[in-house]
Amino acid sequence: MAGITVDNAVAKDDLVIPLIDFAPFLSGDAAQKKSTAQAVLNGFQNAGFIYLKNHGISPETVSTVFSNSAKFFARPQDQKDALSWYSPEANRGYSAQGREKVTDLEEQGDVGKLREAVPDLKESLEIGKEGEPGMPNMWPPTEGDEEAKVFKDVMLKFHDTCKALHMQLMRAIALGMGIDEAWFDGFTDGGDNTLRLLHYPGVPKSVFKRADGQLQVRAGEHSDYGSVTLLFQDSRGGLQVRSPKGTFVDATPIPDTIVINAGDLLSRWSNDTIKSTKHRVVEPPPKPEDDGSDSYPPRYSVAYFCNPNFERMIEAIPGTYEQTGKKYEGIKSGEYLVRRLTATY
Repeated sequence: MAGITVDNAVAKDDLVIPLIDFAPFLSGDAAQKKSTAQAVLNGFQNAGFIYLKNHGISPETVSTVFSNSAKFFARPQDQKDALSWYSPEANRGYSAQGREKVTDLEEQGDVGKLREAVPDLKESLEIGKEGEPGMPNMWPPTEGDEEAKVFKDVMLKFHDTCKALHMQLMRAIALGMGIDEAWFDGFTDGGDNTLRLLHYPGVPKSVFKRADGQLQVRAGEHSDYGSVTLLFQDSRGGLQVRSPKGTFVDATPIPDTIVINAGDLLSRWSNDTIKSTKHRVVEPPPKPEDDGSDSYPPRYSVAYFCNPNFERMIEAIPGTYEQTGKKYEGIKSGEYLVRRLTATY
C-alpha cells in the first residue's frame, strides 16, 4: 500500500489481522493519512479486527489505568457489591462473577440457561459518561478514601482520552470509505461510550477440565454490540478470534498496541460491508512460570466500548447501499444497545 507499510499481527486459518501504525493518520501528509485510513477500513472489512500502534495513548497512561483497576478489584466483596450494575439503560456499575453472560443470544431465557451451564469467569465495572441525569456512575465513596479519589479521577480522564481516539478512528473509517472525514463527528461527539474494567480471577486448573465436556471460558463466544471496541490487554492473553474456517485463533498481546474490533451496530450501519467478528476469552496457554502450580494467575483487561450518540438514528452509511439497497431499517443507537444489554444480564 503506497505511503505506509502494514504488518500482520495475526495470520492463521485465513484470518489476517493487520498491525497498523496510526501515527501517519494523526500527523502525516495527505497521502499517508489516506493510506492509513484505507488500511484501517480494509482490516475491519476483511477481519473485523485490527491492532493499532502509535495511537497517541501513552504506555504510562495505560499502566496507571491497569494498576488502579487491580486496586479496585482487590477491595472487599461487600464494597464492590454495593456498587452493583442496576439497569441496561444506564449500563453502569459492578457485576460479580457469573452475573453477565456475553453471547449472541437475544432472549433472556436462553441466556439464563447458558449462564447456568457455562458461567463467565470474570468480574467487571462499567463506567459511562459522567453526569448523565438518573444514570450515575457507581464509584467507591471518596470521603476519607484517597485511593477512591484517585481511581475516579484516573478513570474519568481515561474515558475522555479513549473518546478522542474513537473520534479519530471513525474519521479514518470515513476517509477510507471515501466520504467526508468529519461525517461521523456528529455521531461520536456525545461520548455515549462505556469504559469496562475486567478482572478474570485466578482459578484452579481443574476448572477448565469440565466433566460434561463443555469448554469453560473466561468470557463466552460473542460479538460486541456497538460501533468499535478498544481493548487493552495485559501480557497473559487469552483473547481468541473466530477465523473464516470456524476455528478460534489466538490474538496474542503485542506491547503498546490496542486491539480494536468492529461491533454489530457498525456492521449494520455499514450495510454489512464491515464485519463484526465473533471472539471469546479462554485460559491462555501456560507459561513457564506457571509450572508446578495448581492454578492459573489472574488476568486483567480494559475495554472501551464505543457507540454512536444514543439519540442518533442509525441508517446505512452513504456508499454502502446504493447498489444493493438497505438491509436494515433505521434504529436509534441507544434503543439498539438497550435491547442487546437487556438479554445479556
